[in-house]
Amino acid sequence: MTFAYFDTIGGLSGDMTLGAFVSAGVPIDYLSDELKKLGLEGYELSATHVERSGIVATKIDVTISGEQRDHRHLKDISAIIDNSSLNSRVKETAKAIFHEVAVGEARVHNSTIERVHFHEVGALDSIVDIVGTAVCLDYLNVEHVYSSPIKLGNGGQINTQHGVMPVPTPATIEILKGYPTILTDIKSELTTPTGAAIIKALSKGLLSTERMRIERIGYGAGTREIAEIPNLLRIMVGQLDAEYSSDEIVSVETNIDDMNPEIYPFVLEKLMEAGAHDAYLVPILMKKGRPGMLLSVLVERSKLDPILSILFLETTTLGVRIQPIERRKISRSSRQVQTSFGTVTVKVIRKDDMEYLVPEFEECKRLSRERSIPLKDVYKQLERELPQRS
Repeated sequence: MTFAYFDTIGGLSGDMTLGAFVSAGVPIDYLSDELKKLGLEGYELSATHVERSGIVATKIDVTISGEQRDHRHLKDISAIIDNSSLNSRVKETAKAIFHEVAVGEARVHNSTIERVHFHEVGALDSIVDIVGTAVCLDYLNVEHVYSSPIKLGNGGQINTQHGVMPVPTPATIEILKGYPTILTDIKSELTTPTGAAIIKALSKGLLSTERMRIERIGYGAGTREIAEIPNLLRIMVGQLDAEYSSDEIVSVETNIDDMNPEIYPFVLEKLMEAGAHDAYLVPILMKKGRPGMLLSVLVERSKLDPILSILFLETTTLGVRIQPIERRKISRSSRQVQTSFGTVTVKVIRKDDMEYLVPEFEECKRLSRERSIPLKDVYKQLERELPQRS
């Protein structure tokens, strides 16, 4: 499994991300050619070598020429991406990052993601940074992104198109809500909204004890020298050696004893739709002998906020318990195979150098309904037909 690890030595921004990827081996000419597919004009992309605290890093500059339209809505940026000739993976990655920006900005300005205006992040250089990041991930065939806790400045001020803002900016904090961060005593802006959105949209969390084979290392430079720390982002790209992958999720739990039980199935359905890996109920006996339910949700930290919103809005709970959980997973994916039922999507599980093909419940349910065959018979037929490979 190819991974990219963002080591936020001096924080994180869009240009630092591009610089680190170019330093790690993404050709600047390839990056520039792919960005031309957006059909945008009036900018020039360049890369130079600089030193930060004695470490040689790549500094990416996006030079804007002429007057540019900096205020865009999410639909405007999505249209630019969708109408380009970039491949589908790059498009979806870039739009996922912009969606996180829109969510953060909407909360800060008490608006909606459809109505919110992008200012700095809607500018041409930020579009280049975000789409360029998607291009780099695709070029290196990165499957999973992880990071260190995100470093934030604290106590300073910066000038924006909204006026003077505190550091960290409200948008950055909103975007990173629920993600591991470190609040430093450095007054400079270390992590920008663009950098925050890249991690929030793409990262699966922190790495801990994984055996890694690091194949590429890149350093992206920030604009300024910072006395307290090297103003660098280090990105390591490589493979996880274990036959299982690892990530960190969070467990959200709450005890409920005063809710109409007919509501629980609806809540579980909404939690799964919001991105939970699992959501389940366990009957418990609470204080004073009252019967109740333990409602548990397993979710990536980056998707924690919508889960909390559902729990507080749809249930009677007044508080939840949140605990980090380190998870190990056997490699799995999906594949379409030809069977006597036609083309069927199955799970692919890899373990001990063997590949196992397993029927998917939703596919079996579909076939059962379409062909009026008992569900158990669909399972049995597919299990006989699916090959296993070494």
